[in-house]
Amino acid sequence: MEGPFPHQVATRPPAGAVFMRRLLFFCALALCLTSARGIAGPPADFGPETVPSLVSAVRLEKPLFFCGEPVPLENPEVRERLEKEMLLILWNRPQVILWLKRSTRYFPFMEKVLDENSMPADLKYIAVVESALLPHAGSSKGAMGYWQFMKRTGLRYGLKIDKTIDERRNHYASTRAAAAYLRDLHGLFNSWTLAAAAYNLGEDRLQEEKTRQQVENYYDFHLPAETSRYILKIIAVKLIFSNPARYGFHLLEEDHYRPLEFDRVRVTVQGNTPLNLVAGAAATTYKRIRDLNPEIRRDALSRGTYVLAVPEGAGRNFHTRFADLSEKWRRDNRMHVYVVRKGDSLSAIAEQFRVALPALMAWNDLTPGNYIHPGEKIVIYQ
Repeated sequence: MEGPFPHQVATRPPAGAVFMRRLLFFCALALCLTSARGIAGPPADFGPETVPSLVSAVRLEKPLFFCGEPVPLENPEVRERLEKEMLLILWNRPQVILWLKRSTRYFPFMEKVLDENSMPADLKYIAVVESALLPHAGSSKGAMGYWQFMKRTGLRYGLKIDKTIDERRNHYASTRAAAAYLRDLHGLFNSWTLAAAAYNLGEDRLQEEKTRQQVENYYDFHLPAETSRYILKIIAVKLIFSNPARYGFHLLEEDHYRPLEFDRVRVTVQGNTPLNLVAGAAATTYKRIRDLNPEIRRDALSRGTYVLAVPEGAGRNFHTRFADLSEKWRRDNRMHVYVVRKGDSLSAIAEQFRVALPALMAWNDLTPGNYIHPGEKIVIYQ
């Protein structure tokens, strides 16, 4: 074979020479590792870690239930679908470890809400599949938060969703909304399995499929791929969470993430108020306030009343500190609160105080389509 230059012939070294080069390389590598270990000292004892084979992990034991409803493992097609979901989840072991570690932060409140509503505890696994227990998880279709509410459904179940606050990202508010929604779905379909399927597909679409296909059991439906996998994925998560050690996840108590500890404070602001004032009144950082309140979408609170989480213990004397900081900030920024009178308009108010109309609207979260009414308070910065 010709080489890269004219009249040059590419030759291969003898097989024995290749073997010797590789042997020398691995010997040198072993020597380096041994030396490094000697410098660093003996390795820490992390205890034995046994990971069962994937084949043994999908040897499912009967009977199996989801929300007290039987999973028909005797059906070969159902068993195959469940085994597929188990294998895909177990293949991503780091993700499962994070699920398990986060669960101790969020499951206690979920279980409490489900128990208060006499609902099966298995429903909490929906949130694992939906969001991996992350507040800012979102989908291309617009679903958001721990329970992946669409905006329309979230509003229907009492969640506040606007440009300042998105309670789909609030663990407590969204969990109560999800429980109410699932309870209504169960009332519609008389099955927790179908209720969970409708949670993913939408109740109208599932009702259409039920009428068209004339079946009652989830496992007999022909559904879109995502929904046909959905319940099996939740059941696979339940199996792993019910016995993590069986699947090679040996977490100690201290490995799990602790539940968040905080005080709640009610804050009323008359106009756009920097979130830094809340952080200052709570003697903490802006980041900490945003982490404790993932539903906050901006760096300032618009006019209204909010219930916010602050670090544990910071609730004491919070309102006194917040009032002082707010007053100083208003003085420094010359904030004026104007009470709308009969006959007023935004343009007239802007002209009266010699401020730009777009700025006046931005300060008060107003749009061209908004109307102002006598008695309403308008914030003006000069």
